[in-house]
Order: sequence, then C-alpha cells, then structure tokens
Amino acid sequence: MEVVRVRFAPSPTGYLHVGGARTALYNWLFARHHRGVFILRIEDTDVDRSKPELTTAILDSMTWLGLNWDEGPFYQSQRLERYRQMAAELERLGHAYPCFCSPEELQAKRAQAEAQKRPWKYDGACRNLTEAERARRRAEGRPHAIRFRVPESGQTSFEDRVFGLLEVEHRDLEDFVLLRSDGHPTYHLGVVADDLDMRVTHVIRGADHISNTPKQLLMYRALGAPEPVFAHLPLILGPDKQRLSKRHGATSVGAYRDQGTLPEALVNFLALLGWTPPAGKEILPLEEMIQAFELETVSKSNAVFDVEKLAWMNSEYLRSLPVERLLPLVEEELEKAGIGSWVSGVGNRQPAVLNRQSTEGLKHTVRLLQTRARTLKDFPGAFRAFFTDEFEYDPEAQKKFWKDAQLPELLETLSGRLARVEPFTLAATEQCLRGLAEEKNVKAGLLINATRVALTGQAVAPGLFEVMVELGRERVVARLHRAAEFLRARLAGRAGATP
Repeated sequence: MEVVRVRFAPSPTGYLHVGGARTALYNWLFARHHRGVFILRIEDTDVDRSKPELTTAILDSMTWLGLNWDEGPFYQSQRLERYRQMAAELERLGHAYPCFCSPEELQAKRAQAEAQKRPWKYDGACRNLTEAERARRRAEGRPHAIRFRVPESGQTSFEDRVFGLLEVEHRDLEDFVLLRSDGHPTYHLGVVADDLDMRVTHVIRGADHISNTPKQLLMYRALGAPEPVFAHLPLILGPDKQRLSKRHGATSVGAYRDQGTLPEALVNFLALLGWTPPAGKEILPLEEMIQAFELETVSKSNAVFDVEKLAWMNSEYLRSLPVERLLPLVEEELEKAGIGSWVSGVGNRQPAVLNRQSTEGLKHTVRLLQTRARTLKDFPGAFRAFFTDEFEYDPEAQKKFWKDAQLPELLETLSGRLARVEPFTLAATEQCLRGLAEEKNVKAGLLINATRVALTGQAVAPGLFEVMVELGRERVVARLHRAAEFLRARLAGRAGATP
C-alpha cells in the first residue's frame, strides 16, 4: 500500500488561527491513523507580510498542541528556483504563456467591468500572441507574469472525500497567474510544486480552498503527474453563524494558551468542530481520536466555535489532570501574576507562604481548587487569596453578602474566637461559627457567606471550613479582622455622606 503523506502549510502572515490548527490536527490524526507521514511546510513567499517571528509563533503553537511533524519544516522562500522551473516546464508544454499586461491595464479593465456591474476575469489578451511577438517583448525587457492556459471548453471534476463529486466548467475559470512578474510564485504554483516534490497523497484543507482545486488539478494533468486525494473541511463559524473572526473574541491558538487553556482540551475541542467520533463521546483521549478518525466521518456542515463549551471542556481536563502535571503549570501562572511561589521562591515579592511550606502543601491547595477551575488563570485570579494576602473583594460578592450592618462586629467576634479554637480543624471551626450565629440569633448562612468573601474575596469558593483549615489560623484571624475594618470604614463613609 502507498504510504499516506499529508501536509500542513501555514503562512506566517499571522499567528496560528484555530481554524488552521483544526486543519493541522485533522491532517495529523489522519497520518497517525494510517501510520503515515505528517509534513510541515511554511508558505512564506509573501515577502511584504511574512515575518520570522510569526513563523516561530506558529511552530511554538504546533509544539504546544502536541502536533509533532515527521518532515520539515520546509520553507517556500528557499525553493523559488524550483517554482520558476515548473512554470517554464508548463510553458514549454504549451500549458502556460507570458502575460505582458501591466497592473494598470488590468485594473482599468476590472474597474470598467465593475462600472458595468458584470463579473470580471482576465480576457486572455496575451493568450494568443505569436511566438515572435512574445520573443520580441521579452527581448525588450517587458515585465511579464506567467499564466496557465485554461482549456476553453469542458470541465474539471474531482471526488472530494468530504463533499463528494465536485465539478467546474472551464469557461468559469480565468487564465490564472502562476508566476508573478517579480519571479515569485502564486499559491497555485507553489502548492502544486511542493505537493508533487513532497509526494503528498492527500490534501486536507479548509472548504474555502474548494475553488482552488480545479485549477490545481489542471496543472497536475498538464504535467502528467499523479493527483492527490482532496478532502475539504467545513468552515468554523462564530455564534452568529458568520465566519470566525476577531470580532468573536480570541481566534489564535496562542491567545487561548495565554488565557489558561490546556493544550489537550483545545485539541479535543477542535477535533469535534466538524467531526463526530463513532462512540459519540465528547471527552476523547488523543489515542482514541487517532483510532477513530477517518475523512468519511467529517461533516459537510460548518461548525460553530462555542467558547462556553471550550471552557467546560477545559474545566473537565483540569479536573482530571494529575496534580504532578498541574503543579508546574500553576506555579508558572503564579509567577506571571507576580505572586511568588512558596516552593521555588521565584517572583518579585517574598514567597507567599501559607500554612504549609512544602511542595506537598502546594499540591494540597491545588487539589482543593482544581475541581472548581475553568482555566489556569483562575489560580492567580479567582483563587488568588489562596496564594497571597494581597487580594481584593469582588464588588458583586460585597453587594450580595456584605449588606447586613451587624457584619463588622460579627466578623470581628468570629476572628477573636477562632484565634482560640483548638485544634483548628474542619469540625472545630464549623462549630465555632455556627455557635456564634446561634448566640447572636442570626442565620448561619449570613455568617458563612460573609466569611467566605472575607477570606477569599469571592462569593464562590470551596467549602468554607476547608478554606479555613487550608489557610490556617493566623491568616483566617487576620483576614476576618481586615474585613471587619473594611466594613466599618465603608459604613462610616456612608454615614458621613448622609445629609
């Protein structure tokens, strides 16, 4: 059997888009399923827009996602002579010709067609020049592009592995440019030359390339070269069913990484944008994806990028991640946020020592929090109070749970009593709080919710008494006192503002 060879060929004119990452993933899964070869190629012939730092960012994103390549990366900018050779070969065979039309002439014709409200395509002005006329113009040094000579009649059809039989009439195609006048290839020439030389067997790419395929097939057939199998993937849309763009939020892989998404969660999420595994599972380990993936199971329908579903999927992966894997990720996020880790002591502040000064202590805290985390950013964000005393009270939590005028006195009293609780355990801290609520004739819920905000700054957190034990007596007492002082000052400010 022929060895499957697929490629992913991003252009370094931007960061790796999630749509491109989905294309890379499907190619990678197909190669791994068939024990084939996954090739990485960088299409960097757009001199004005291609940037080395964007190439680096794309490679970093691919590595972060775990999409390891078998060959490459190959760079189109290093193969310019090969493209010129292929253009010359197509011209020698009679399937291409030089076009001497200037950009100004072409633009004038395009503008005239627009004014007449008719579609424009190249009119073949240079198609039938005599050999003598072509030679004369070349001898004069006239700038020229090389165009492919599309047959005047007939059609080109192909069997797409996702969309089925597709066909286009030649009369609907123009004689497209292969080589620009500056000697740089167009997409069509570069991709066909590369795919032929790299022996690509399957071209798996977005459905926005369907219109390119007949042109490229004409080139394969003109060269008498073997044609790859084509499979076009459904587009990815935003919630408004428009093509996914920046107006919908983050669109690059790097942005989701920066937002605290795990690579395995993003890979799982992207895999399901256009493909449903046979078992219908949503949380799917990579090995199961590899075993199940086939092009015939890819949907024709466009997929919707649901940010909330990605957040849910990320929380599911965070929940099940071994703490040994999660621990360094959390430490990295703490350090980025300027919160020194008490294990490594790295950061621009003193290490945020809680009640345990060890790796085991950090593991314990991370285990307590990981079932509630949606992203890695929650650890220095919503969970900040577990790692440093420098945190603020969420305004919505204050509005909801710090309304009662008795709270400053209640929190101060609770602070004093917890300072004397021995031992400082779940049962003892709960008994202390509930006993105070009963004594003061207030609902325990009032004191529990207010205390949670005082200790964590948030309305939602793990069980309050687990939080107390995790923080330790000293910090709990200090934070309750701080909250009581904050509330007194706030009440005094309100009273002073009363006419």
